[in-house]
Amino acid sequence: MTATAAEKTGARTEDAADLITGARERIDALDDRIIGLVQERMAVSAVIQQTRIASGGRRVNLSREMDVLSHYRDALGRPGTALAMTLLELCRGRV
Repeated sequence: MTATAAEKTGARTEDAADLITGARERIDALDDRIIGLVQERMAVSAVIQQTRIASGGRRVNLSREMDVLSHYRDALGRPGTALAMTLLELCRGRV
């Protein structure tokens, strides 16, 4: 038996289910863009790390990471800090 759109979305009406379905499609598209941007950020970060190491520097610049954490916290509140930490970990690995 096939579930109705309302059953799939948890909505009580088909109109609400249609709206939710459309919004979820938009979220899926946004998530795809976010993933692409994170992957691009990872690639740029790798270039920075390689260049810094090749010039005799350290892999990680802690003052820059603090700037990134502050930027995300200021823009998104406390959860922004957790998001920034995740991005930093993805881009440079665990330190």
